[in-house]
Amino acid sequence: MSTRALQQQFQVAFSYTVHFTEGLFQADNPLLAKVLSQDGTVGPRKVFFVLDSGVVDHCPGLEAEILRYAEAHADVLRLSGPITIIPGGEQCKNEPALIQQLLEAVDTHHIDRHSYVVGLGGGAVLDLVGYVASVAHRGIRHIRIPTTVLSQNDSGIGVKNSVNAFGKKNFLGNFTPPYVVLNDARFLLTLEDRDWRGGIAEALKVGLIKDAAFFRFIQENASRLAARHMPTMQHLIHRCAELHLQHIAGGDPFEQGSSRPLDFGHWSAHKLEQLSHYRIRHGEAVAIGIALDSTYSCLQGRLSSAGLEQILEVIYTLGFALYAPEMAEQLEDAAHPQSLLRGLQEFREHLGGQLTVMLLDEIGRGVEVHEMDHALLVESVRQLQQYQPAAIC
Repeated sequence: MSTRALQQQFQVAFSYTVHFTEGLFQADNPLLAKVLSQDGTVGPRKVFFVLDSGVVDHCPGLEAEILRYAEAHADVLRLSGPITIIPGGEQCKNEPALIQQLLEAVDTHHIDRHSYVVGLGGGAVLDLVGYVASVAHRGIRHIRIPTTVLSQNDSGIGVKNSVNAFGKKNFLGNFTPPYVVLNDARFLLTLEDRDWRGGIAEALKVGLIKDAAFFRFIQENASRLAARHMPTMQHLIHRCAELHLQHIAGGDPFEQGSSRPLDFGHWSAHKLEQLSHYRIRHGEAVAIGIALDSTYSCLQGRLSSAGLEQILEVIYTLGFALYAPEMAEQLEDAAHPQSLLRGLQEFREHLGGQLTVMLLDEIGRGVEVHEMDHALLVESVRQLQQYQPAAIC
């Protein structure tokens, strides 16, 4: 006897806003209080803050400023538990003890689904805090306050949360949108040059695959960006965030397919971070990954030599390296765990399904491919190793 199958179908709408401000925790800045007051809750909301230690070191009065803000807006928010400070940088995503520490704090301070977990810091801290918030009680409202260029224009405004495991980047994680994202330009002033520059790589990536005019803006302003011209950087962050959000809304936000166009240059970047034991930071690795896949696109006959030269010149002018010694280790043995080419297999395994890599047909127009020629990749690495302006492809 067969029984008729039952089927359930429903849709869940996600909506969140990315705000841009300066002086977020100044008592007369109403933004955070206004955002919290719009959730329909009666009385003060419980808020648990987790801060990136690197930001605290560069902003020694930050904790006190948050406390004063909470006092000034006590009708809207109440700090639940002490402000917690954790180490920043990619290494924090390799520490299971940090996950346990934050989950225990959620339990101890009775942070529930009507409370808020606020992550303030660079992309790695936001990934970790977002992961904790999304798994505790099956999901606590999460507010992101990105403090780096990379997190304000890319990683901090998307829907991903993750930590590293089993020697693989972002092996544990989920897709849980933030409640809101609050970008404060003043935090950018605290960045060292490497972190200021690092986020530009993600903007360059988006311009190359989606918006030639945006690439031209970066090209024309590369020297200003490298010199830390704030108005230019603010324009870059806003436009990159806009393009990123447009992709999330119109594409495959939870990556159910095999396509990840916003990961242009990332298959090798993720592997290079691992091979360098995270000496090479994410934005730096992405810049090298963009250079590698652009060179491969040219050698394959897709991208013109002139287009490649423009891309490499921009990367160089921004202050990025185009090559790292780790790229040459075990290069011709794609199965070796320490081979850069092993990153292709790990990239495919992370998403599953068919290998899908974004290349360039021209500046502003990406094209997806499902296989890459290892010999041509080796040649691409060798050319970058010998790179001089106007002397490649």
